[in-house]
Amino acid sequence: MKNAKMICLALSLAMASMTTVNAQFGGLKDKLLKVGTAQGAKALGVDKFLKQPGAITTSFEDVNREGEMMPDFKATLKAQPLYLLPKNPEGGYLLCEGLYEMTNKSYCLMAGTFAPSKGDGYMFAPVLGSKEEVVIAILKSAEKHPEVEQHDIQALLWTIIARTKFASYNGQVKVTALKLLTPKQITMLEGGALGVLPFDVMEKAKDQLPSGLKAVFEAENNIRQLVSSGNYTYADLERYAIVAGMAPQRADVPSGIWTKHPDGYYVRYFPSGYSITRVQVYVPKEIMASGNKLVYDAAGDIACPANTGSQRLAQTNEPLNANYSTKLVTVCNPK
Repeated sequence: MKNAKMICLALSLAMASMTTVNAQFGGLKDKLLKVGTAQGAKALGVDKFLKQPGAITTSFEDVNREGEMMPDFKATLKAQPLYLLPKNPEGGYLLCEGLYEMTNKSYCLMAGTFAPSKGDGYMFAPVLGSKEEVVIAILKSAEKHPEVEQHDIQALLWTIIARTKFASYNGQVKVTALKLLTPKQITMLEGGALGVLPFDVMEKAKDQLPSGLKAVFEAENNIRQLVSSGNYTYADLERYAIVAGMAPQRADVPSGIWTKHPDGYYVRYFPSGYSITRVQVYVPKEIMASGNKLVYDAAGDIACPANTGSQRLAQTNEPLNANYSTKLVTVCNPK
């Protein structure tokens, strides 16, 4: 009986001690849970991920503005169809002296940003980033697969820009990837990829980003989530990729501004939304005098907005509404 009383007393003391500990450390538990969220972000590789370069990193800082010309440059010249120029084996257009233009397919390469609007200034910059090779490969492969819809290619590009693991691809984007990419190129999609981040981790990650990139980061996560689910439409992806409204314009970069390309010719862009761009190329007589062949291959080009809140537009060699009955007249191919 005495032993039983002693056991009861010990149990009572233990229970009281546990109650006291819980009372003392309850607040600490809440703090640890908050710290755990941050540690969870680190454990999932978010900290390391945020420090890695994006799939496509091209920004207006990559634009070389040396030699740029205002919109009235060569305004008296009449443009001829760029798509009528002969092509090289890689699909680029062999340039000749004169002014040329083409309305071509283009693609958004930055989710969570504003679509192009009238008056926006765009300048040439190269495709840069950890997935530049894959993106260019898709654009080049698409030229050989006209049966693949432009929307399907855009959806695949958004999926890649969002750094989705190929193992998570589901639905039409996976079909398109297998159609346009080689097995080696598909393996390249895994590097730097990220899974779907839980809400708490997303919020913690966004706290570490500049305000201008938070919407982009969130849009990419939403795209990863949609693609992983396999239950999505193009409109679903577009809703996250394209932000409603208009980005503010920069007065020093007007619509129609010319960029001097590294190869010596001039190029400018007039986007109509993100899927269509009218491109003009001016080739001075002087740079043809050397006898070197100049090639315009748009698959490596980005029409880069002066405003970072607008979309970067990948260009292509694929004309829209081409009229091949027109006769091209150049010094390289006179009548």
